[in-house]
Amino acid sequence: MVKAFWNFLLNNKDSIYKIFLIISCSILTVYFFPSGGKFKYNFQKGRPWQYNTLYAPFDFAILKSDEELEIEKNELLNKNSNYYRYDESIFEQVKLSYENNFSNFVLLPASDVNYMDAYNYGLSLLEEIYSIGVLPLGLENNGNDIIFLVKGNTETNIDINDFFKIEDLKNWISQEVSNQSFNGFGDSFYSLFFEIIQPNIFFEKEFTENIIESLLNNISPYRGIIPENSIIISKGEIVMGENLQVLLSLQTEYESQLWSEYSYYWIILGYSILAVITFLTLLLFIYNYRSELYLSNKKVTFIFLNVVAVISLTTLVVNFNADYTFAIPICILPLILKTFFDPRLGLFAHVIAILTLGFIVPNSFEFVFLQIIAGIVIIQSVTQLQNRANLFITVAQIVLIYIVGYVAFTLIREGSISEVNPNIIGLFLINGLLTLFAQPLIYLYEKAFNLVSDVSLLELSDTNSPLLRDLSNKAPGTFHHSLEVANLSETAASAIGANTLLARVGALYHDIGKINNPSFFTENQTSRYSPHKKLTPIESAKIIIDHVSDGVSIAKKNKLPNRVIDFIRTHHGTSKVYYFFKKAIDSKDIKFDENDFTYHGPKPFSKETAVLMMADSVEAASKSLRDPDINQITDFVNSIIDKQVEEKQFSECQITFADIETVKKVLIKKLTNIYNLRIEYPK
Repeated sequence: MVKAFWNFLLNNKDSIYKIFLIISCSILTVYFFPSGGKFKYNFQKGRPWQYNTLYAPFDFAILKSDEELEIEKNELLNKNSNYYRYDESIFEQVKLSYENNFSNFVLLPASDVNYMDAYNYGLSLLEEIYSIGVLPLGLENNGNDIIFLVKGNTETNIDINDFFKIEDLKNWISQEVSNQSFNGFGDSFYSLFFEIIQPNIFFEKEFTENIIESLLNNISPYRGIIPENSIIISKGEIVMGENLQVLLSLQTEYESQLWSEYSYYWIILGYSILAVITFLTLLLFIYNYRSELYLSNKKVTFIFLNVVAVISLTTLVVNFNADYTFAIPICILPLILKTFFDPRLGLFAHVIAILTLGFIVPNSFEFVFLQIIAGIVIIQSVTQLQNRANLFITVAQIVLIYIVGYVAFTLIREGSISEVNPNIIGLFLINGLLTLFAQPLIYLYEKAFNLVSDVSLLELSDTNSPLLRDLSNKAPGTFHHSLEVANLSETAASAIGANTLLARVGALYHDIGKINNPSFFTENQTSRYSPHKKLTPIESAKIIIDHVSDGVSIAKKNKLPNRVIDFIRTHHGTSKVYYFFKKAIDSKDIKFDENDFTYHGPKPFSKETAVLMMADSVEAASKSLRDPDINQITDFVNSIIDKQVEEKQFSECQITFADIETVKKVLIKKLTNIYNLRIEYPK
C-alpha cells in the first residue's frame, strides 16, 4: 500500500506540485485581501442605477461626505479659542524687583516726605497692571479675540485685547499720573516699570492643540437616519449628490455588519474560491495554449509568483490608502511576461489579475478599464529591450492612456474639467517611473530563474563570444553555415511575426555539437577524402545524430539559456539521416533498425524552432545546387519543406500553413538573391 502510494506520488509529482502551487498562491492572495465583506450592488458616481428600486434593508445613519466633514472642521477651528495660563508667581517676582530698584529710578531721598507716597503709588500701579494681566511683548493671537484664561483651577472667557500690553506702557502711565500729584514722576515710573515688568499671561500651545484634537475627534461622522424600507434610489436614477452619499453609507454599514464572527469563515471561503478560480484559469490557459511552459514547473511558478506579487501589492496599498492605487506599476506584469514568454500569455495573465483586483479596489470599473487598456498598449508596443528607447516610449504611452482615460471618467462623473485632480495625474507619473524598474527586475529574474530576455539574446548574438569563436576555429564551414542559417531564420521569423532575435541566436548555436567531430561533416572537409569511408552507415549515422546531444552538452557546459538549447535539440526533429539510411538500404549485407538513422527529437515546438528547421535544411541542401534558376530554387525549397510537413515535423508547434508558405517565399527570395546572378568579371 505504501509503495503504491509512493509510486503514485512519483508518477504524478508534476500535477501534485501544480495543485500545491495553486493552493499556496490562493492562500497568500487571500491573506492580503481586505478584511471585510463586499456590498452586493456595484455603482459608480455619475452612472445610472442599474438595479431595481432599492429600499433600506435596515435603519442606518448617513455618513457625512468628506466636504461636509472638512467644512465642520474648519468651522470648529474658526470658533475655537486659544488657551492661556495666568501665572500668579510673576507678580511677586516683579514686586521684589520694584522694591530693589525704586530708589534707582525715582530720585528722591528716603527722608523726603513724598518718598513713601511715590513708592506706594507706583506699587498700586503695578497691582493694577497685574490684576489685569500682562501679555508678552509682540504677541500675535492666531485665534479669536475671545480666549480661555486658566487662572488657578478656574477657566474664564476673556477678550485678549483687555490684557495689558508692554508696548502700551508709556501711554498708560502718562494717562494715569496726569491728574495726580506725581505727574512729574511719569518718566521715572515708565523707566522703572519697563525694566521690571514681566509677562504673566502665557499661550498654552500644547494644551490648546490637545483640546482642538479632542474636539475634532468628537465630530460625529454621521448626520441623520434612514429608516428601514425607505426608498434610497430608483432604477435608472443617476447616482449623484445625496443618493450617492446614502448609498455609500449603506455600503459601509452593510459591509461592517457582514464581517461578523459568524460570517467570517464564509467570506474567507468566498475569497478563497475567487483566488483558486484565478490561478486555475491561468493554469488551464498555459496547459491548453502554452504546453511547453506547462511542462516546466519552474516557469509556471515564475508566472504565478508574478501574478501573486501584483495582486498582493495592490491589496496592501488599498488597505493602507486606496488613494495611491493608481501609483502601482501593475503593467510591469504583462511587460515581464511578454519579455520572457509571449504577448498573449502576458495579456491573459494581466487580465486575470486585473479582474481579480476589480473586486477589491474602489471605482472598480474605472480601474479595470484603464488597466486593461494599458495592458493592451504594452502588448502591442515594441518593447524589445535591446533598444533602450522602446521601454521609455511604451511607458510614455501607458501614462498618456492613464491620464486621458482618467480625464474622460472625471468628465463623465463630474461634468467639469475643473474637477480633474492634479494629484491623480501625479500618481500616474509615479506609476510610469516605477514601471521603468522593469528593466533591472528582468535582469534579476534572468539570474534567479535562468530565463532569457532580449538583452541576453543580444549578448549571445555576438560572434566574438568564446563559444562561437571556438566554433569558427574548429569548424569554420559549420560556422559559415550557421551564419547563413541565422540570416535566413531572422528574415523568415520577421515575416511571420516571430521573435527575430531569438531565431537568429538559436540559428547561430544550433550546430555547436559539430565542434567535437568537425571533419565528419561535409562543410568542414577540405578535401575529397571523407572519414566516413572507413565506417559503416550505422556508425556514420550515429556520429551525425550525436552532434545534437553533443551540442546540448556543450551548451549546458557554457551555461546557454534553455530557450537557446531548445534550438539545438529540435533543429532536426525526428527526421532521418537519409544519406546513410539509403546507403544502408542499398547495402543488403547490413542488418539495421530504422531508429538507428533517426534523430531522437523532440520536434520543434515554437515558431522560431520551426523556422530554424526549415532554414537549416534548405541552406544545407542548397550547396548541391549548380547554376539554378528561379524555378529550380522554388521546386527545391517546396520539396524540402513539404517533406517536413508530410513527416509531421511541425505538428507540435503553433505554426500555420499560411506561415509555412510565407517562410517558403522568404527562403526562395533569399536563395534567388544568393545564386543570382552576379555578372562574370573578365579575366
